[in-house]
Amino acid sequence: MQYLSKNTHHFDVVIVGGGLVGATQALCLAKSCPQLNIAVVEAFEATQKNQPSFDDRSIAIAEQSAQYLKKFNLFHESFSYCEAIKTVHVTDKGHFGKATITAKEYQLDALGYVAEVKPFGHALHKLLDEAENITVFCPDQVMAHRFTQDLALIELKSGIKLSSALVVVADGGQSVSRDLLHIDFKKQAYEQSALIANIEVAGGHNNQAFERFTQFGPMALLPMSQNRYSLVWCQSPEKAQNALELTEREFISQLQTAFGFSAGRFSQVGMRACYSLALGRAERIVQHRVAVIGNAAHLVHPIAGQGFNLGLRDIQTLVTKIEQAHKNNQDIGCFEVLRAFELERKKDLDKVLMLTDGLVRLFSNPSRMLALTRSIGLVIMDLCSDLKQPLAKQLMGKVKVRLPSDNVEEKVS
Repeated sequence: MQYLSKNTHHFDVVIVGGGLVGATQALCLAKSCPQLNIAVVEAFEATQKNQPSFDDRSIAIAEQSAQYLKKFNLFHESFSYCEAIKTVHVTDKGHFGKATITAKEYQLDALGYVAEVKPFGHALHKLLDEAENITVFCPDQVMAHRFTQDLALIELKSGIKLSSALVVVADGGQSVSRDLLHIDFKKQAYEQSALIANIEVAGGHNNQAFERFTQFGPMALLPMSQNRYSLVWCQSPEKAQNALELTEREFISQLQTAFGFSAGRFSQVGMRACYSLALGRAERIVQHRVAVIGNAAHLVHPIAGQGFNLGLRDIQTLVTKIEQAHKNNQDIGCFEVLRAFELERKKDLDKVLMLTDGLVRLFSNPSRMLALTRSIGLVIMDLCSDLKQPLAKQLMGKVKVRLPSDNVEEKVS
């Protein structure tokens, strides 16, 4: 990592945002195209106490995402802050339907993994510091964008000026750069909040994850290290706020009542926090010499654990397009490269946003007839491996799996 004086400095790519998505974008691109000079602009030091990107949450990493990160030595299942998901149980509280998906069904070691955000983010920033072709401007932030035909020009709060062929906006759902670029972000609130906490469980989790739908919203338990679960409990903002104010004993009692004992007996809870939930999408993810990725481009409900994985697929596609353009001596920020990125991402974004939104609305509907239909659907899904494929695909990402009924490999997409 280099530190520069208050002059104009040229880079091939400037990445705005050094959270999980921005840092991963920089590292994957730096290793794929070592000839490129990359800048990362981040407002908060990685180890700063109030760093909003690296809190006590955990994220689900799909199998395909894990394999991609492994290519760049950014992930390994042996990392102390990672835990494998080998079984997923899906239930609808108060109704008979349920489904179980196992890694063994698809001849995989894991359906995916759970990573703790804070240590994962710190590890990524350590790699940013060590990379020879990455310069980090931190703490600093973008104050203005200007563009010529051939360059993007950026002014930082520190007074430093940057120029580049391409700007990647990756500064999250509250993106300042997206607003400075006048890119509208259409957002629809779910009138739900996600209560987040780490829960200790007696007897261990055995690498099992649980998705439980209730009349107030979905609940998820993801396996973590030290016999803990990462809890995501979606409910009305009022109920979530009330749950925050309970004593530890009261909270565990309410959680056990709401979830039941299928995941074990909860024994201890860590720090609790709440986040408002919404569906959101940028009106466009490219414009002149700009690509928008991660939560700056899209927000999804945590119901299917797709947030980071969707952002990582943005990264994969953009890295591939830049790598191809660079090899062909093409301008990496030109219209053709960015248009190709936009078109390739559209189908995936449409599908995942529609899927997650549909699941939220389907399982939040109080209709008894719809509840019966859901229960029957889950039972049939549990009995038929082919019908489980759509859900399994979302859990694993685009990986090659061998289905029990097949003799040939199928590409899950």
